[in-house]
Amino acid sequence: MSVLTCSKGNPNPPSRASALWSGAVLALAVPGAALAQQMTPLPPVPVQTVPEPSSLFGGTTLSGDALTAGRPGVSDTAALLEAIPGAGALANGGVSSLPQIHGLADDRLRTEVNGIPITSACPNHMNPPLSYIDPSAVSTLTVMAGITPVSAGGDSIGGTIAVHSPPPVFATPGEGLHTEGSLSAFFGSNGNNFGAAASVTGAIDDVSLNYTGSGSTSSDYLDGAGKKVASSLYETSNQALTAALRNDIGVFTLQVGGQYIPYQGFPGARMDMTDNHSLFVNGNYQGTFGWGNLDARIYWQHVDHAMDFLSEKFSGMPMPMDTSATDLGYSVTAEIPLTDQNTLRVGNEFHRYTLNDWWPPVMTTVSAMGPNTFVNINNGERNQLGTYLEWEKKWAPQWTNLLGVRNYMVMMDTGDVSGYNNANGAQSMMMQMTTFNYLRDATGFNSRNHARTDANFDLTGLARFEPDDTATLEAGLARKTRSPNLYERYAWSTGAMASSMVTWFNDGNEYVGNLNLKPEVANTASLSAGFHDAARADWDIKATPYVTYVEDYIGVNQIGFDKGNNVPLLQFANHDAILYGVDLSGRKVVWDNSRYGKGTLAGTVGYVRGYTTDGHGLYDVMPLNGRLSLNHEFEGWKSGVELQLVDDKTEVDALRLEPVTPAYTLVNLHTGYQWRTLSVDFAVRNLLDKQYYEPLGGIDFSDAKVAGDTKGPYGPLPGPGRSFVVSTTVKF
Repeated sequence: MSVLTCSKGNPNPPSRASALWSGAVLALAVPGAALAQQMTPLPPVPVQTVPEPSSLFGGTTLSGDALTAGRPGVSDTAALLEAIPGAGALANGGVSSLPQIHGLADDRLRTEVNGIPITSACPNHMNPPLSYIDPSAVSTLTVMAGITPVSAGGDSIGGTIAVHSPPPVFATPGEGLHTEGSLSAFFGSNGNNFGAAASVTGAIDDVSLNYTGSGSTSSDYLDGAGKKVASSLYETSNQALTAALRNDIGVFTLQVGGQYIPYQGFPGARMDMTDNHSLFVNGNYQGTFGWGNLDARIYWQHVDHAMDFLSEKFSGMPMPMDTSATDLGYSVTAEIPLTDQNTLRVGNEFHRYTLNDWWPPVMTTVSAMGPNTFVNINNGERNQLGTYLEWEKKWAPQWTNLLGVRNYMVMMDTGDVSGYNNANGAQSMMMQMTTFNYLRDATGFNSRNHARTDANFDLTGLARFEPDDTATLEAGLARKTRSPNLYERYAWSTGAMASSMVTWFNDGNEYVGNLNLKPEVANTASLSAGFHDAARADWDIKATPYVTYVEDYIGVNQIGFDKGNNVPLLQFANHDAILYGVDLSGRKVVWDNSRYGKGTLAGTVGYVRGYTTDGHGLYDVMPLNGRLSLNHEFEGWKSGVELQLVDDKTEVDALRLEPVTPAYTLVNLHTGYQWRTLSVDFAVRNLLDKQYYEPLGGIDFSDAKVAGDTKGPYGPLPGPGRSFVVSTTVKF
């Protein structure tokens, strides 16, 4: 499939025919374990109208309407997290928001896409894991917040996010050839946002083939004041082909696919994305035996990524920055029912990540950006090898306990580096003594041993008590560990230009790594009390308070100040930190009859506070916020009105010059009708065209760049103004 788009702002616009990368690429969809282990014919994913708790403690799984209700035309998969209490996203590019849970974001979360723990391959984290799957391809979204079972992954302290494509569909016995598919498209008025997706399946009783393709594009959006937010445009496409084979010993699934993003603007960053190509192969086996269940996976993903300025942000001298990275690994998990009351889970995993990050010269003379290639990360590698053991015990119908331990080694290394200029001479020496320091910094970094090995372990203990069919109580303690990423340890240049390019915080500051960083260790305690009607159909209410103490939290120390840009030079450093908060959610069916249909009132409230023990506020922590919605269903109609309420953000990280943001209320509307296999949805986002600033939006650097004054401190990024969205889907 192809979609014709405008490449406005792209310094190297692709042809219109190539806008959505119509090369069909092979790909694999990895189903959720519980679905793929069924040895009977697999039906399409059932539609669920309300969030259902996952089988794991403390987790929430969304699927069907619960994923997309009121959100037609969503291009950013991370935006789907807004439906889950305590979760959200940090504004980044149009399809590259960074997920957050309970004030911990990005690399502090384990994020899996169809079972692959993808790593951001960019010094600005422009290609986070969830950017590699289109929302139209998501069948289930599971969030494990805070207290995460060790079987849900390690090397994270904030929780686990797992998204899965639909499981393979096989023909029923005697059906012969089974075919099905869907086509969908949407349009949003703000930014002329357009997208389309297709899925086609052909299957017999033991073989299934599926193709999915999707793409979307947008120009710059307008804020509530009608002003264009420069460098907020994007274009993206994803292709995948899935093959599945079912026999007496299990289900084998193979998916290969890829992504192409020719451009994506980042209004909160100094740079933009000018190319992102990825290819992946993902193989999975799931089988059921007399002793239990086995799940084995092997995967590979390669990314070539480029940054530069889009022309609308800066039309002067280019500044190319390139990365090439690979994720590969395997995982093997066995679930063994020892007795009717005891289940043992044991697993082994290996994940290898390699990265090269280099910046071609743009000048032929000794200068800030020439005449040599700037080597930022040279053959960087981060290898993780882990094993876990988890025991689930059902002591009585009302009592269930879960205990788990995970041990894993994180082994990191990188080669020697060099700056744009390592020459001798008076001009070079003058530059080394002023703002660039390439020779001094590179020599100091290369003289040290770069290899680091962290021996980490996680512990989790959870208990669930269900005194009757109207209450569920949970309590848990966890020790979770995360080692630094490659940039936190190995970014080496203190020069103003180079250090300002290593930041995924959208704050405009300058960063340098620290070889002496220790892993973060988070100790979390959480309680959860949920009450509901016996059938879980009429009402429910849930409260989850939590507290996390993080030893060696990777924050920053100020080691200098760039007078030219009026921003600090910050070095990653270990501090101790505390985060605490509470999630509240509730739902009540207000009316349900044949004359007026069904009306449901639902709401969520989230509060989190975070600070270091030496008194600094943590960066990008959401203030008090809530959502209140009234949803109506009548025959084929589904409609709703939603209020989004956000308090003032005054608790900020002053060290990073984080801007405060005022309180705001947004009104969103949606309605949709389904007739047989055709559905049409309509929504109005930000109905009142409110001018507001997202607390997790970072700064508006693009406004400063366009205005020609890039000195900090910077103002907050305004959110999108009113947008009318229409979408349609037909299934066949």
